[in-house]
Amino acid sequence: MIYFWAFVVGGLICIIGQIMFDVFKLTPGHTLSALVVIGALLDGFGLYEPLIDFAGAGATVPITNFGNSLVHGAMQEAEKHGLVGVLTGMFEVTSSGISAAIVFGMIGALIFKPKG
Repeated sequence: MIYFWAFVVGGLICIIGQIMFDVFKLTPGHTLSALVVIGALLDGFGLYEPLIDFAGAGATVPITNFGNSLVHGAMQEAEKHGLVGVLTGMFEVTSSGISAAIVFGMIGALIFKPKG
């Protein structure tokens, strides 16, 4: 059943993004930012972790999880180190994903030639 719920929850997040494109005529940048903020707000109110427990990869793969990771890391480090922990916690938790995106993007740019 976990695969079913992962598919449903991940699909619903994608539907929300598509509605933002089609109905509200938001640009990709605005849609991306809105989904990250939604994920951050859900984690701030303590609602994203139960969603991850329920849907697994359906909640951790979409971009909303990036907002969740930022807030989650900031809150964890704030408990340990106060205000400084808020800043360091965001970067500590998300740095591996950002680093991987940069490295793989660079490799892709070196291997493939852009058209146009």
